[in-house]
Amino acid sequence: MELDGRVVVVTGGTRGVGAGIARAFLRAGAEVLVCARRPPDEPVAADGRTARFHPLDLRGPGAVRNLLAEVGERYGRLDTLVNNAGGTPYRLLGEGDSERHARVVELNLTVPLTVSLAAHGLLRASRGSIVMIGSVSGTRPSPGTAAYGAAKAGLENLARSMAVEWAPEVRVNTLVLGMVRTELSHLHYGDAEGLAAVGGTVPLGRLAEPSEIGEAAVFLASDRAAYVSGASLLVHGGGERPAFLNAATVNKESRHGSV
Repeated sequence: MELDGRVVVVTGGTRGVGAGIARAFLRAGAEVLVCARRPPDEPVAADGRTARFHPLDLRGPGAVRNLLAEVGERYGRLDTLVNNAGGTPYRLLGEGDSERHARVVELNLTVPLTVSLAAHGLLRASRGSIVMIGSVSGTRPSPGTAAYGAAKAGLENLARSMAVEWAPEVRVNTLVLGMVRTELSHLHYGDAEGLAAVGGTVPLGRLAEPSEIGEAAVFLASDRAAYVSGASLLVHGGGERPAFLNAATVNKESRHGSV
């Protein structure tokens, strides 16, 4: 298989997008370790192979360094780090204190930096790669998730700087995600009708599946992307239809109807 013998760490890899990424790497033949504060409801597995789970609060730099040291001792190498852990509740800026917003920035920006620094030595030795999981929230206004959007914008810039500083031994890229269908989608988009309506706003007509995000991550980690570094790969189904086009269409129909 394409990544047979490679070793991959996926942070937050126990559910949703992270689990989809972990399964894609398993299918590609890699040895996969996933870490999160809580274990998955069931083991993350694919094609008869299972990811190893390690409990970890990623906000603790010492614990992160210990995990990466354990990876080195157990496997003798690390080929790819996927910085997937992150997320945020919906909270308008004025409805939360600065400490709450700072924790969102910490999880989505500081934690990937912490893990990347801890993994750097192993990745450099294997001439490996880092895949950051970004978001379209970092490329546009994100009311209700402003701190998250700011952190994701910073993450993309961080990846580009890492790609320069750590070249040529370590490649660093970002997957910029749009909306993804996960087991928690209903919390954001409602029932099946709501999911369909939201999916209809995407040019491809639906939300992404976690497995599709995983395949994109495998590509960036593989030798097929050997000359790709400092890049941001948009995985968002074509993005969003600009609001002004909808307004222009309505206005045009209104004018046509009045003739």
